[in-house]
Amino acid sequence: MPRAIVLVVDDDEDHRTILAETLAEEGYQVETAVHGGDALTQLRAGMHPHLILLDLMMPEVDGWTFMAAQKRDLGLAAIPVVVFTASGNRALTSAPVAAGYLTKPIGRQTLLQTLETILRRIASRGSPPPPAAPGG
Repeated sequence: MPRAIVLVVDDDEDHRTILAETLAEEGYQVETAVHGGDALTQLRAGMHPHLILLDLMMPEVDGWTFMAAQKRDLGLAAIPVVVFTASGNRALTSAPVAAGYLTKPIGRQTLLQTLETILRRIASRGSPPPPAAPGG
């Protein structure tokens, strides 16, 4: 049984695939989106991840625009977001709405520890995770 549902949002197909495979190997149920607009469409259509792993720098709808839209949508605002971007990018420090921050390249242990920490924090607050998507 999957530990949690994670939505991976990244325009780089190779990076998205590596993240998805890494998380699936650890028992997570993984969904993917190619940019923020794709993610918003999927979420509004009924996908309910426990956590979103979001690249900040993407064409079409970037991570900043996604987070702004997510926070305005009461049905999506409570889903925690872990943002990531290229190593050395100072943009991470100006993303205070994110639950966590990672820099590329993302090490396997760092990724897994960050997600586990955030999911434990949510569980300890007594906040129930969003319901699983229908059929998921």
